[in-house]
Amino acid sequence: QVQLVESGGDMVQPGGSLRLSCAASGFTLSRVDMGWVRQGPGKGPEWVSVVEAGTGFTYYVDSVKGRFTISRDNAKNTLYLQMNSLKSEDTALYYCARIGRFLGWGPLPSRDDWGQGTQVTVSS
Repeated sequence: QVQLVESGGDMVQPGGSLRLSCAASGFTLSRVDMGWVRQGPGKGPEWVSVVEAGTGFTYYVDSVKGRFTISRDNAKNTLYLQMNSLKSEDTALYYCARIGRFLGWGPLPSRDDWGQGTQVTVSS
């Protein structure tokens, strides 16, 4: 059974940092493209970042480039998102997503392939 469990969300002040984790089970994380999706208050879900399975290439949406870093620990079967210089507009529920094969910033993966989410709130 495929399962994704996110953790690490919290409330931080603008300029602060957080590291989100996503523990995967039921499949080998390194064999599929993985990513992070977020949904802010009153907004639709949006892409944040992706890491490709084979190449390890990483991709970021413009709003988080230079501030967020996606990574994975294959031994722990865990995906991470290091978030620095957080802004109020980063406030959202963050989901880990099993993509399969990333083809660009098109449609998001099915909700069936997301975790339950972890809340990040950036506020002074």
